Amino acid sequence: MTRCAVYGTGSWGTAFAMILADAGCEVTMWGRRPALAETINTTRINPDYLPGVALPPSVTATTDPARAAEGAEFVVLAVPSQTLRENLAAWAPLFPADAVLVSLMKGVELGTKKRMSEVIEEVAKAAPERVAVLSGPNLAGEIAARQPAAAVVACRDEEVARRLQSACHTAYFRPYTNTDVVGTELGGAVKNVIALAVGIAEGMGLGDNAKASLITRGLAETTRLGLAMGADAHTFAGLAGMGDLVATCASPLSRNHTFGINLGRGMTLEETVAVTKQTAEGVKSCRSVLDLARDMGVEMPITETVVGIVHQGKPPLVALKELMSRSTKAERR
Repeated sequence: MTRCAVYGTGSWGTAFAMILADAGCEVTMWGRRPALAETINTTRINPDYLPGVALPPSVTATTDPARAAEGAEFVVLAVPSQTLRENLAAWAPLFPADAVLVSLMKGVELGTKKRMSEVIEEVAKAAPERVAVLSGPNLAGEIAARQPAAAVVACRDEEVARRLQSACHTAYFRPYTNTDVVGTELGGAVKNVIALAVGIAEGMGLGDNAKASLITRGLAETTRLGLAMGADAHTFAGLAGMGDLVATCASPLSRNHTFGINLGRGMTLEETVAVTKQTAEGVKSCRSVLDLARDMGVEMPITETVVGIVHQGKPPLVALKELMSRSTKAERR
């Protein structure tokens, strides 16, 4: 039986642990709270993030990072992206030398502007061929109900991607392989920013035309950044691009979409953070995505608008007028 470690007991980490177990793996989850780990072990339920969802018997939880890593063929990282570096510095020495390190995170690190796989390679001193990422339209609540979903497993080593594909393939979860790690990660990170924009528009009472325009042009600016960084354009038309973007921008289960709605309704950033129980990655990543785009000489007007609203206090109506008044151009630019 394949051994897997999942670091993080949030909704997506827990749902993915369930996927791995349903695919025939033995899974140990790491969490920082002893009470939650004990509850998972005794009741088979994570009441804080997936209440009412029974986990398979082959999923256990621990607060000991060394115990979680013991014998693991796949080490899955499912913590907030801005906490990865600090956590990984403590965990990396515990990982088996041949374990594949798998990122479920969708963000760009503040300050360094590095993708999560780059942070993993740097901190864990892991070769790129040992690092994989998983992305796609994967709303944890739906997957926990074992509703059909698909995803992309990306790694520079195609054989490693296929091994991970096999480890998480179930009757309801269908993973596809890809070698475009850059595109897969960027699609996942930037879609959170675009989802904030779509949520803001919805909170302002704007209609489907506006939201569809933001989604489409958001994909265009994501693709521009990806191409400048060497990604494959086809990735953005697939599950890690358009698929994830649509799900995150349209679903009430999306944290970033809901966060944006509250901002669009007039709540301040502080008020919105206070009523948001889980991490909305786009809130912090929008700044690092914009910094990355400026470094690459790529225009990302929707991302810039989100940063203005979220971090510079610009009223959404003012930001909208500025966005709509930009000079006209051909669509494919």
